[in-house]
Amino acid sequence: MAFNKQSGTNQLKSPRARFLGGTLVLEGVPSAASPPAPFRWINAKWRCPAVHYRTVRPWLKGQGIRNQVPRWRVVPLVLQDQRVLHPYQGEGLQAWLAADRWGSVVLPTGAGKTLLALHAVAQTGASTLVIVPTLDLLHQWYACLVNAFGIPIGVWYGQEKRHEPITVTTYPSAWAHAETLGNRFKLLVFDEIHHLPAPSWHEIALMCAAPYRLGLTATYPDHQPDWKRGGKGQLHSSSVGDPTALLDELVGPVVYRKHIDDLTGEQLAEYRTLRLRIDLTPEERAAYESAYAVYTGYVREAGLRERYGPGWWNAFTRRSAYQAEARRAKVAELKLKEIVHQAQGKLEALDQLLREHRDRQMLVFTAHNRLAYEISRRHLIPAITHQTKAAERKAILDGFRAGTYRAVVTSKVLNEGVDVPEAKVAVIMGGSASAREYVQRLGRVLRKRGNAQALLYEVIARKTVDEGIARRRKPR
Repeated sequence: MAFNKQSGTNQLKSPRARFLGGTLVLEGVPSAASPPAPFRWINAKWRCPAVHYRTVRPWLKGQGIRNQVPRWRVVPLVLQDQRVLHPYQGEGLQAWLAADRWGSVVLPTGAGKTLLALHAVAQTGASTLVIVPTLDLLHQWYACLVNAFGIPIGVWYGQEKRHEPITVTTYPSAWAHAETLGNRFKLLVFDEIHHLPAPSWHEIALMCAAPYRLGLTATYPDHQPDWKRGGKGQLHSSSVGDPTALLDELVGPVVYRKHIDDLTGEQLAEYRTLRLRIDLTPEERAAYESAYAVYTGYVREAGLRERYGPGWWNAFTRRSAYQAEARRAKVAELKLKEIVHQAQGKLEALDQLLREHRDRQMLVFTAHNRLAYEISRRHLIPAITHQTKAAERKAILDGFRAGTYRAVVTSKVLNEGVDVPEAKVAVIMGGSASAREYVQRLGRVLRKRGNAQALLYEVIARKTVDEGIARRRKPR
């Protein structure tokens, strides 16, 4: 039934819906009413997370409830970027529009996700918040948006908080200010959306009322069947939950996807991945076998794999905080990985690759800062780590693009969000078994430039954990 004003002693205030601290609140709707899930009677009012605005909006209108939730506005936009969308970009955009502007588009690094998003913003023509994981990406998006639309663009992070109809922010800042920003934007664009399911950060999407959402990534999370969820209308997440199911509820499903191999040759560079296997020195081998025996001995004796299944390594790490035997095994694990990552044979292999590709620009990825700095000193090439200041990082990347530097070594910070179009050779000296990390690094060298073929080298130590890690580190 519709909720209208009533006369007499039982008169109710005109029913209305408003946004409050990341939730939707119904005013003037009695407890005896039956609003749809996910509304729940809490503190004498009907309430639900703001993410459900999209689904409850038709009910509000049908019941004659005054809708005071939106604080966004229409923004007439003229896209000044004259680049024509590739067919696959147009297909991705149309798939998102057909899904009522709700869902994610998955494209390889270098395939033009940003341009697709600019067209999505232009076609939506409403207040938009772009959310990115790093300050580097924030500045890149700010420049893209200014160039694309020629209007003032807001930035919201740290000490600079300037709100405009089109604003770009970071995941940490969006999370910290979700209660403030939650009803100001009709469209949310989540760049590198694989970051969103992280603890706390998913609350950005939960606490915003935006009915339109676009996720962008080259590496969408895998489905995890052991995810546990609450009752109807309740969303739960943890670091070991199912990120895919969470993103389906908070942003929508994947509406369009292309893999690297779908686009190589035409939109992306042809590429080859090569594995170079090296041997440990006798001294390295002896130290490795000793550490490996301590590590695997504990894992086996404690029965971690049998007791915890896929989560055994997390259980092992937790135990190392309070159990002496586990702590000794953890030290051994770190030691054996250090031996593998910094093996002398790997450094010699890199020496050879730098000589072989001295006429091509190269990115070198390491597992840790210490190895990155050692390579930097050994070959007199610049290093970029999380310790590198913004101005120095910009100067290094500008020099790399200009050809002043023929190689740059980094420990993970160039995995995503940095446009290095001239790089056509990448070398992985060590790292995680993450397929996401592999795809991101491959994407650094896949931007098409003429007919040059991209090369990705993995330098692997024989008969070590390196081999198992490399087997699991493959693009999908």
